Amino acid sequence: MTVKATRMSCIAPNVYTKVPDGGWGWIVAFAFFFVEALTYGIIKSFGVFFTDLVQSFDESNSRISWIISICVFVLTFTAPLSTVLSNRFGHRLVVMTGGLLISTGMVAGSFARTVVEMYISIGIVSGLGYCLTFLPTVTILSQYFDKKRSLVTAVASTGECFAVFSFAPAITALKEHIGWRYSLLFVGLLQLGIVACGSLLRPIIIKAQEVVKVSPVEEQKETKYILENEQTRTSIDSIDSGVEVTTSPHNMPGDAKLELKNEEPKENTDILIEAKSIPIKQPKPKLLDFSVMKNYGFICYALFGLFATLGFFAPSLYIIPLSMSLGIDKDRSAYILSAMAIAEVFGRISAGWVLNKKPIRKIYIELISVILLDIALFAFPLAYNFWGLMMCSIFFGFMLGTVAGTHIPMLAEDDVVGIEKMSSAAGVYVFIQSLSGLAGPPLAGVLVDTTKNYSSAFYSCAAGMLLAAVFLSLVMPCKKIQYQRKKQQVEENTSEPLQDVPDDFIEPDLGKNEDSLRGNDSMA
Repeated sequence: MTVKATRMSCIAPNVYTKVPDGGWGWIVAFAFFFVEALTYGIIKSFGVFFTDLVQSFDESNSRISWIISICVFVLTFTAPLSTVLSNRFGHRLVVMTGGLLISTGMVAGSFARTVVEMYISIGIVSGLGYCLTFLPTVTILSQYFDKKRSLVTAVASTGECFAVFSFAPAITALKEHIGWRYSLLFVGLLQLGIVACGSLLRPIIIKAQEVVKVSPVEEQKETKYILENEQTRTSIDSIDSGVEVTTSPHNMPGDAKLELKNEEPKENTDILIEAKSIPIKQPKPKLLDFSVMKNYGFICYALFGLFATLGFFAPSLYIIPLSMSLGIDKDRSAYILSAMAIAEVFGRISAGWVLNKKPIRKIYIELISVILLDIALFAFPLAYNFWGLMMCSIFFGFMLGTVAGTHIPMLAEDDVVGIEKMSSAAGVYVFIQSLSGLAGPPLAGVLVDTTKNYSSAFYSCAAGMLLAAVFLSLVMPCKKIQYQRKKQQVEENTSEPLQDVPDDFIEPDLGKNEDSLRGNDSMA
């Protein structure tokens, strides 16, 4: 329900009395779909350039892996900066600026002559742009939805899956005609579409209705005025008089007022007044609230994200080299990555549909998904042909979709921190992820260079995901322990008995009122 009328443009903020669960939120979800496609979709599709970069720069797998590693590190490390800028300047301006940085970095990377230049252009410049783009978009989308949040976020996040599905074969075919440099230039220009998506992120303001309590004495006055007025109208109508009778409280005799004053109120009456009639002072939000670090459950959840990130990016980066090492040609390898993306779409939608059901403990569903995702990572090294890798990729993609599409929106749930602190919590959470985002791909690259086997990269991812499952399972127990401690402290602070109120405390006042009332009656 909109309280305040606003200009019909995507510039003015939307003002609601409660979370709309729709409205302009559908436009924001549409924008988030394409933001996901042009950010994480491109990052996950970067593996199609991997072999070309190794051959062009004559570098090792580990050094080429640092390009995406630095990009992911900057993306996650600067997450608090994204939160601060969004709270200060708004989500729209920050996302549009991020889109310009992403495009600039990718275009500059297409002209790079050394791998170090790729580190700077794609790793740092584009990485900063990815941070300023993704996190504000998912945050404002969560503010537009409440009951449908899990489902809408999961469906909108499938943008990266459709991007991987379409970009991987398209870029592979495009490289055959114009080379990897012009293909990367085309991708950079395509990412300018993020600027248009950012312009659709209309701010939202929630102004709750204010409850004004009306004194029951006034309510009883109105009742007596109405009764007396009806009697007066009857007498006036009988003599056809043209006198107007008012029902104003000021026209009542003093005895009636005194009688009403001494009547004991029975209950309060609440009246809802819309926010447009009474201005509500909104507290100034903190640019970054680090109080979430006092939440034991959030700390465990952040450690879950730290180790889970090891398994998010490396598989999509090494699946094509792994398939080529088994004798599978480049074109069929690209289809394996596309199949993984399609399965991820169904995984995200399925997770959103399941988590939208109530009552359900969403964090337990996520834990089951993480365990199954870990099993998928251990299954990759066991595949030895095209169809084996295809089955592993489909299973991995489906389970990755259930986790990747829900792990950040899960912060808005009360099982973690809640919607009020989601903005700051998301910044801190993604910041903690930066360490594994920096170390994950290079660690896998070092293992590949040492063992001369791409399967070792998947083992390292599986080990990280196993630790992630352990910390995720500790979130609810830690929250319960912290709740019990707070409850115990409150009980200790309120253990002293309150002073008993004397029975005759109110009686003298009531007696005085009764005496004065009798005196007035006798005088009359």
